[in-house]
Amino acid sequence: MAGLQPDELPLMSSQSVADTADVAHGTLRGESRRHAGREAHRALAGGAVQVTVLGVPFRPLSAAALLAWMDSCIAEHRGAYVCAVNASSVVQCSSDPRFLQALKEADVNLPDGAPVAWAVSQLARRRQPRLAGPSVMLMMLGRAQARGYRVLLYGSTDQVVGLLQKKLEARYPGLAIVDAISPPFRPLTDSEDAELCDRIRRARPDIVFVGLGAPRQEMWMRAHRDALDAVLVGVGAAFDFHAGVVRRAPPLMQRLGLEWLYRLLQEPRRLWKRYATTLPVFVWRVSRQLASERIK
Repeated sequence: MAGLQPDELPLMSSQSVADTADVAHGTLRGESRRHAGREAHRALAGGAVQVTVLGVPFRPLSAAALLAWMDSCIAEHRGAYVCAVNASSVVQCSSDPRFLQALKEADVNLPDGAPVAWAVSQLARRRQPRLAGPSVMLMMLGRAQARGYRVLLYGSTDQVVGLLQKKLEARYPGLAIVDAISPPFRPLTDSEDAELCDRIRRARPDIVFVGLGAPRQEMWMRAHRDALDAVLVGVGAAFDFHAGVVRRAPPLMQRLGLEWLYRLLQEPRRLWKRYATTLPVFVWRVSRQLASERIK
């Protein structure tokens, strides 16, 4: 089978875009709804093929199936956590075993960047759309608004998380944001951690969006999944984007898989070293993995 090239992978197909728009507002109908339900059930049951990208596991999943899976977790009051994984995170895992273990134990790992979506597509032999954390957050918020799910925001600074709450409440009228918490930017003591967990449990959220940055948010979700009766979703920089503190790349650049370039142009001092040292390594190592698996 001929391999897919990175530039052949749009953000998602036109049909996926249409389905996602419907599902985000809770109105996915007819065959699309049934298909999403079947796909989510298949993935949950382990029927969807699992691939590993440099040791990090992924199951190919559409946006509609992701939301159907989230619905089932909430209906069953089952704690779970979702990680949005980009190429930098995959490479970092090779030298950070705790980070890798957090991703291995995640209920769902999403291909946050175009390089990761391309790698999953190559390994699974099926097209995997990019599911970026900021976009997934908006889809889940639309679902929460439509179905009355309770949302909690955890991460960033008091200023950002407060501004984010106001903007989301204006964008999604009637959305139930039950709390917005900015934890200290240092390791928590056991008593502080217990107090924050009690605060989250008292708020009774269905979805907790975690914006602590990688790998801190993945570690936190792994440690707290069993203690919190909610779907925990690590969304990284999404808090800054949706609060309006940092501008996100235009939709065209997102669709072309160039959001990383836009971010680099915005914050060259902070990001150039990360991209320069991780993206080439990711491409090289994935190319070797693909060559090795094709030989087998």
